[in-house]
Amino acid sequence: MKVAISTSAFGSKSVLALNLLKDKSIEIIENPYGRRLTEPEIIEHLKDVDGLLAGLEPLNRNVLSSASQLKAVARVGVGTANVDFTAAAELGIKVSNTPEGPTFAVAEMTLTALLSLLRNFPDINAKMHRGEWPKEVHQSLYGKTVLILGFGRIGAKVAEMISVFEANIIVYDPLDVALPEYCTKVSFEAGLQMADVISIHTGGEAEIIGETEFEQMKPGVYILNSARGNLINEQSLISNLENKRVAGVWLDAFWEEPYVGELIQNEAVLMTPHLSTYTETCRETMELDAAKNLLRDLGID
Repeated sequence: MKVAISTSAFGSKSVLALNLLKDKSIEIIENPYGRRLTEPEIIEHLKDVDGLLAGLEPLNRNVLSSASQLKAVARVGVGTANVDFTAAAELGIKVSNTPEGPTFAVAEMTLTALLSLLRNFPDINAKMHRGEWPKEVHQSLYGKTVLILGFGRIGAKVAEMISVFEANIIVYDPLDVALPEYCTKVSFEAGLQMADVISIHTGGEAEIIGETEFEQMKPGVYILNSARGNLINEQSLISNLENKRVAGVWLDAFWEEPYVGELIQNEAVLMTPHLSTYTETCRETMELDAAKNLLRDLGID
């Protein structure tokens, strides 16, 4: 039996998942490019394989229907918007993900980015490396109003971490989710108008923040996005950084990856290359969970 791996860093820090597959005498086909695969590349990668340990490459009807031997897809991570579930069901391909593993790592990274933006760490560090001594006054998280968009596992963990700083935490989620006592539920529009910080943890790929939404925000707002790049309109973000409505933004997810767009030149943008889940503990957990899911769906004990 053959299993393809499309994530670029699978097994780089822990061999537990790889060894689990090898112990079952499974032939492993690794990602040959060290990056996210394009549609033609994943089609070629899936030839004659029974299972896929998947990243965020396109797994649409065209890709899945071309993989005649494919029986199971195990996503190493949470998001599955890149998978055509209807086509997978019609083709008899089982799909799974690993929702538990990324929670702490992504929340931890989000908090790190927020504090770095508020205290302006990147600029301070750069100035000190130039021999300057920048004694500047910056922002504090204490007392800020933080809007959490999406209160799933990650959004809830971010809220829990931020609560320690005595911030005012408001939450928008279209579902009727239970909130802890340190959170207040608001409408989407009210949350945009109230927030000093907006942290995005929603699912899907559809745009939720465009020019209309930016116009409702307070001047000087900070935005954090570790979910999907397409959730924010790129050109609207650029213009609202220029007019200072947005004081700073952290992006760990982009419209195209690797990202080479205009925001690279903007010093108010803190950027990381989609690596919120890239801690040793998180990767090991997700990879092992995904491998177990794949073996289960392939009917291998």
